[in-house]
Amino acid sequence: MKENRFTGSLRAGFAVLAALLLASPVTSWAAAAPADATAWWVMPLLLLVVTFFMGIIAVLGGVGGGVLYVPIIGGFFPFHIDFVRGAGLLVALSGALAAGPGLLKANLASLRLAMPVALVASSCAIVGAMFGLALPAHIVKLLLGVTILGIVVIMFTAKKSDFPDVPKADALSTALGIYGIYQSPDKTMNWQIHRTIPGLLTFIIIGVMAGMFGLGAGWANVPVLNLMMGAPLKISVATSKFLLSITDTSAAWVYLNNGAVIPMLVAPSLIGIMLGSFVGVRILKVAKPSFIRWMVIGILAFAGGKSLYDGIKAMNNASRPTSTHTQEASHHGK
Repeated sequence: MKENRFTGSLRAGFAVLAALLLASPVTSWAAAAPADATAWWVMPLLLLVVTFFMGIIAVLGGVGGGVLYVPIIGGFFPFHIDFVRGAGLLVALSGALAAGPGLLKANLASLRLAMPVALVASSCAIVGAMFGLALPAHIVKLLLGVTILGIVVIMFTAKKSDFPDVPKADALSTALGIYGIYQSPDKTMNWQIHRTIPGLLTFIIIGVMAGMFGLGAGWANVPVLNLMMGAPLKISVATSKFLLSITDTSAAWVYLNNGAVIPMLVAPSLIGIMLGSFVGVRILKVAKPSFIRWMVIGILAFAGGKSLYDGIKAMNNASRPTSTHTQEASHHGK
């Protein structure tokens, strides 16, 4: 029965991929392309394969698909960074929408904790998306490289606390009713949060960065909710996943409205990530977490360095004609 469902999902996914690709402008481009040009379906197929393995690594490494997707696809595929960021938001959004209802039903994601954070982060994600689309591509790549390398540092140094010590809830969290009961096979405990105002202020920065780079924000949500605000680790992880369904939706609409979402890029990416995630869940049972963690850190460091290099190289190329023109003008002046 499970195999039949998986086969049915696989067939449905490829049917959606074919429909979206046939409906996209790439089909008309392929019809007019020279006979010796690369077939239009090669790039979507390559995307499907790469994102399939990316989905496996994302599950094993415990990171969102968007964090791997944007630097890798943006650095090694010939797509404009705006299209890659729009697709990256939809990749992160699809996983959040699939997981969100189940996390709420299991009483792991906290709606009381998510709502004020989502209000701040989603509003700032819209600003970040508009700001990112207004910036030149080489500046975005430069900032993306710095951000990805910063994420590597956070992953390398971050600590986790299953049950942070919160001796007393602050006034704002008490007024908003942000508290709950955490139940596990081992124990049942009441939880509450503190440092609510610093946490919400931090989510302003997280929201802007999520919208600007299309990364999703799970890499930043969990440390803030867990270590700064004091929510239990599992509550933080589940609430962070649910948050992505709100913050990424807000930013994704900006990219969609500006024409930065194309089916040829989005469709194979979503299907590859989803299929890879199914396989990753099965491999997770036997994989060694320490090896996977170092592998993810290595991949992100390499992709972040590539993005930073591309941004610096493009910036130098952009400034070169201006300096040449200035030298010529000064030479003629002499």
